[in-house]
Amino acid sequence: MKNSKFSLLLVLTLVLSIFLAACGGKDTDKSSGTKDEGEKTTKTESAQEIKVLDSSEIPTMDTVLAEGSTSFTYINNVGEGLYRLDQEGKAVPALADGEPTTNEDKTVYTFKLRDAKWSNGEPVTAQDFVFAWQRAIDPKTASPYGPYMMNGKIKGAQEITNAAAKKKDYDLNTLGVVAKDDKTLEVTLEKAFPYAADVFAFPTFYPQNEKFVTEKGDKYASNAENMIYNGPFTMTAWDGPAGAEWVLEKNDTYWDADSVSLKKITVNVVKDSGAQVNAFESGDTDVTGLLSSDLVPTYEGDERMFSELSASVFWLKMNQKNDALKNLNIRKAIAQGFNKDDLAASILNNASVPANYMVPQNFVNLDGVDFREKNGDLITYNLEEAQKAWKAGLKELGVDKLTIRYLGGDTEASKKIDSYMKNQLEKNLPGLTVDLESVPFAVRLERDNSMDYDLQAAGWGPDYGDAISFADLWVTDGGSNRMAYSNKKYDKLIKDAQTELATDPKANFEALQEAERILLQDDYAIAPIYQRAENFLINPKVKNIATYQYGPDYCYKWVTVE
Repeated sequence: MKNSKFSLLLVLTLVLSIFLAACGGKDTDKSSGTKDEGEKTTKTESAQEIKVLDSSEIPTMDTVLAEGSTSFTYINNVGEGLYRLDQEGKAVPALADGEPTTNEDKTVYTFKLRDAKWSNGEPVTAQDFVFAWQRAIDPKTASPYGPYMMNGKIKGAQEITNAAAKKKDYDLNTLGVVAKDDKTLEVTLEKAFPYAADVFAFPTFYPQNEKFVTEKGDKYASNAENMIYNGPFTMTAWDGPAGAEWVLEKNDTYWDADSVSLKKITVNVVKDSGAQVNAFESGDTDVTGLLSSDLVPTYEGDERMFSELSASVFWLKMNQKNDALKNLNIRKAIAQGFNKDDLAASILNNASVPANYMVPQNFVNLDGVDFREKNGDLITYNLEEAQKAWKAGLKELGVDKLTIRYLGGDTEASKKIDSYMKNQLEKNLPGLTVDLESVPFAVRLERDNSMDYDLQAAGWGPDYGDAISFADLWVTDGGSNRMAYSNKKYDKLIKDAQTELATDPKANFEALQEAERILLQDDYAIAPIYQRAENFLINPKVKNIATYQYGPDYCYKWVTVE
């Protein structure tokens, strides 16, 4: 899920002017009162406001249409579901009033909802969940995440998807979510699985107010004026997907408002990492986006830099709609044909590590043993083998050269990585021309959905704390596949892991490890590049930003300003 979040002088001028105008300068922790003669100025409680920089715009705030980390992060801050990730990243009851009751085989969950309100004063009801989940699975909505998150998990979801694919009638009321009354929600699963709470905490499963959504129609969630909220904050300013600034303010109608100290969060989009750092050093922002690799060494050991190895893995997707990329040897050559160790050390240089795998290290384990231990490194840089496969692939295709489009990002960091990859592949695979196309994140999502690319630099942050969050990406015709990959043996392993092996941890692990081996060593379906380390600057007075290994990136619910 989690894909990466002007002239320099122009950017800095814009950033400074916006922040100074909107936030009245940077003396936010001093009293604004005057001092009497002979009286010293005294400090009052710091203003509970922060200024944040992001490197990408928000593509959508509609929970059922969202699919990128930026959308999910801000949806999580203005919305809430049955569960929410707490400060330690554990899913805990939120709109659910305590843990649900279940039947004996844990396939039927009955939730009692707490008293909670939408920002327009209306109560949050069980029917709001039914409406949102049905809307997410309805093929007419074209939700990119609804089928992906529900098929194989929520009873009836797969049948709805299959019927629509065959152009047959379907009934949304067959989805396993029922409002027994305003405060009672019953959810039926296809089969019990251990990470159900993580799933219920994910933004795709948030409720929506049917009356409000219906009245707004196509305008719903198109900007701040066309949304309502049930989470810690409301969005008081946002002009829509093209908007480069948005404002969140405390939601006084939130059921847990007493836990929220922040009054205001102002976010501005600045894609240049150097400009973000300059704004931070001048005191005009409190939190930056992710730092580019050239800036990380400067802050090594600085208490203001937050740094950790995340669970996000980046790879090249190879679209097998392209005749050349249908060829196993061509894919093998590309996957082995770039020096990812050099990329991590010289280009990234930010504690990110080379990825020779799909499921990240230090993410999930069984009895203290990391998932990675059995499979280890599956695809490494091997120039000799890459060139051998390349030569064989060209011969099989009956050509001596190829031109392949490479879909990349438009941020500073993305451009550096993509340029390196283009150089490596063209240098190491004679006869290959890589046409690099750098586009904004929202455009890349659109082109991924329409499969309008050959190679694509993409990344994935898990949606819940289980290896299946990576493994089920590549099932045949899966909602996130979008590269025409298909392997029946792989599909069976994933289905088994989701059904009969879901409650057998050892067998489940082994099935997913074998699926990963097939995907990479047998099929070279994707070309892993690196596992990302996240580094950003944060003002020391800003405390308790929650960062997550899966789901949304950050939560500001518990943030305080000292």
